[in-house]
Amino acid sequence: MSAPTLPSATDLPALPHWEQTPEDLTAAIREIKTALRARIAASGRTVDEVFAVVERQVRAEVEEIRAARERGETVWPVIEYADIAAGTVPAETVAKLKRRGCAVIRGHFEREQALGWDRDILEYVEGNRFFENYRGPGDDFFGSVGSKPEIYPIYWSPAQMQARQSDRMARVQAFLNGQWKHSSEGVQWFDPARDSLYPDRIRRRPEGASSKGLGTHLDPGTLDLWMTSAYQQAFRHLFDGTVEQYDPWDAAYRTDGPQYPGSTMCSAFRTFQGWTALSDMDHDQGVLHTVPIPGAMAYLMLRPLLADVPDDDMCGVTVNQVFPASEKWHPLLMEAVSGIPDVRAGDSVWWHCDMIHSVAPVENQRGWGNVMYIPAAPWCPRNERYAASVREAFEAGNSPSDFPEEHYESSWPDRFTVQDLNETGRRGLGLA
Repeated sequence: MSAPTLPSATDLPALPHWEQTPEDLTAAIREIKTALRARIAASGRTVDEVFAVVERQVRAEVEEIRAARERGETVWPVIEYADIAAGTVPAETVAKLKRRGCAVIRGHFEREQALGWDRDILEYVEGNRFFENYRGPGDDFFGSVGSKPEIYPIYWSPAQMQARQSDRMARVQAFLNGQWKHSSEGVQWFDPARDSLYPDRIRRRPEGASSKGLGTHLDPGTLDLWMTSAYQQAFRHLFDGTVEQYDPWDAAYRTDGPQYPGSTMCSAFRTFQGWTALSDMDHDQGVLHTVPIPGAMAYLMLRPLLADVPDDDMCGVTVNQVFPASEKWHPLLMEAVSGIPDVRAGDSVWWHCDMIHSVAPVENQRGWGNVMYIPAAPWCPRNERYAASVREAFEAGNSPSDFPEEHYESSWPDRFTVQDLNETGRRGLGLA
């Protein structure tokens, strides 16, 4: 049976859009939901029909993940850094990476190198009297972990910058960027071989710690995902009756649009979020979990349009907070939450930028839980713009503009400097 002939997207009603945060959020939510429903209806399909397509696809993935867990298999793909460096990653491993949207890279850095960086970071903060001067969380995102930080608002330590600009990091980032469709419609949306050196914080969770963890959420944006013209184009297949064509690995239109501001946000386009382990961590010690289904974003984007969601509600998504995923609105997705395997210092962990993730709670943690957050954020117009503000923060030793204005390092004499940058670092900051 042939597929029905659908109207061209240009024949469908245009969507309202707000390139800056709407002044009246409630009114804007009602307006966009009405417009999205009307656009889908004009395609000849109902919202329920379109959502059912996505739900069937997601349910099949959830069942496959659940069965793998019951068989005792590791849901997360594991890739050897040596295979990335040699270009010998097995085809079945690449296929699993694309299907699951996440991976552990074994041996990304030598274990002793990572442990050395961990010691260097501690010396860096202690030598500059960070703990004596720490003023408490600068935002409420990680505020539940108490006054002594687990998340250190430190960005410019030599250890972090050495890892960011290393050849080994650049190879992994290029490999991960290459999983995306980065050219289409005559446009190269990003350069997979060049990263923008996105600066982020570090976590040091001590042995014996107890932590409430972080609930299921995702970080690509908030209401801007439905309300800005760039993201309306990025998610065009969800809203024009061609949902079967939606590809979570297609970067089209994602790399130039705005994001609504918040106290902790990401102005850059990341293909993958990631962190590098600075200590050994067992899989049951408060580690990262994801819903390893890249296409689940279609479910999250369409779910607020169903009739059981109030007209002024986007399933709890609002500005200046993380995008929540919950049992209330997304119970099917919650069935697939899966943790990472054991990792050792020097391994790195990566997950697709749209992916639901969480950090499990832990009581009396065994061993340290230390990481530095380094994503894959390829060079593109959006990241080039953000790099300008990163350069200013780097040169001044300030917190980057995506993060609270804490600026602990501005007077620290031993932070990483422009003179310490190699060619990769200079290119990543737009200096070469």
